[in-house]
Amino acid sequence: MAKLGKVEIADGGPAVIIAVLNLSPDSFYRESIVCGGDAAVKRASEMVEQGASVIDVGAMGTGPRSKPISAERERHELIPIIRALARELDIPISADTQRAEIAEAAIGAGATVVNDISGLKADPQMAEVIARAGCSALLMATKHAPGDVYKIEEIKRALKGSLNICREHGISLNRVVIDPAIGYWPARLARLGLRARRPLKGQPYNLATLLDLRILARLGELKSLNRPICVGISRKSFIGGVLDLPRPEDRLIGSLAATAIAVLNGASVVRTHDVRETLQAVRLAEAIRNAGGRG
Repeated sequence: MAKLGKVEIADGGPAVIIAVLNLSPDSFYRESIVCGGDAAVKRASEMVEQGASVIDVGAMGTGPRSKPISAERERHELIPIIRALARELDIPISADTQRAEIAEAAIGAGATVVNDISGLKADPQMAEVIARAGCSALLMATKHAPGDVYKIEEIKRALKGSLNICREHGISLNRVVIDPAIGYWPARLARLGLRARRPLKGQPYNLATLLDLRILARLGELKSLNRPICVGISRKSFIGGVLDLPRPEDRLIGSLAATAIAVLNGASVVRTHDVRETLQAVRLAEAIRNAGGRG
């Protein structure tokens, strides 16, 4: 049993749907971008009606083409939106940030979840902020920079490191969810070098795509960490790589297929741009999984 804010995640129970709101104009999927508090509240309200249990908001893009922004700008973009969402919605709001000062301001504005893609490793003050607030944390597999690990054993080691940081700072593990870092993360592409985008022999896709497929295929091995597993795979590049769909706008069907498989392989939290469609795919996957355990 674990909690994201006030939302319970039960082992073997219904998966929790986290809806994505991006404030950064360089987000890889333009349809996820919102501008201003009114637009954010409207979009988030629609996602709640469609079945979202948590709204995750980020102001800084983290993809291969994204550029970092200052803490001042991140605060200016993110905090008013979190305040507006927390005031209007009765579900947990998650702040997607790697900066402790921004996380603290977001918690003050009403966020009850911090989504730190560095796994508490980018800012040494982050764990202290989360522990002091008693809020929930979504932690991604990171050794030094977000997404720099890709083999399942090193993903497990990176996540164990984040969980140890939680223990050292008094963060309750019952409020921690782990993320295996599926995606074309800049640090991963840098580590792979030219091999990342080189076509594989006998396959229509490259090495970076194959690594994401392997993480999904072996997702169940992360259950040994005894924390709920979150996947963020909505419209990501590996789907386009397999299906030859360069535009994120065309990857919905592939996203739903990958999400259903992720749930069958152990995911209990799903972060998505497409709430209604994802919820249907998830609930069907859960029905198939649960039916397999009956006489």
